[in-house]
Amino acid sequence: MSLQVSKEETKPTSHFSLVSEVSTAGPNEALRHFNSKLAFETDPTDVLLDLHRGQDSFLLIDARDADSYAACHIPGALSLPLRTINAQTTAHLSKDKVLVTYCWGPACNASTKAAAKLSRLGFHVKEMIGGIEYWRREGAAVEGALGEDAPLFPSILPKA
Repeated sequence: MSLQVSKEETKPTSHFSLVSEVSTAGPNEALRHFNSKLAFETDPTDVLLDLHRGQDSFLLIDARDADSYAACHIPGALSLPLRTINAQTTAHLSKDKVLVTYCWGPACNASTKAAAKLSRLGFHVKEMIGGIEYWRREGAAVEGALGEDAPLFPSILPKA
């Protein structure tokens, strides 16, 4: 089923909109929502540009397992696997810097869980949406044993 309509075709008329099924929020409420959202997340482009400009007000935290980090990670990122985050494993981290967590990509919530744990420990945290998948899709550098040859997604099923 194609959703594209050529100029020659007649568009069907609908009296119902999926987009406006729920009415929009007012401008002030929308501003609060979007600013709130940005207080919790950043994206690979903003991180990459800040790193390129020498910004050091944040630290990248790779929340994936240690083997995934060893295979491929963002240069300068610290490996802090989600399951290992506690007061002892984070004692060396500065609470003056923003910690930016990432994991595999949009289908992985390890960075969200890591951000929650780090926040509970008193750190200022943002999550990098898109994870290392979108970092790599934007052509940004990676390092590690496999580097660019590393898989984009984890292998969760045992090999046959």
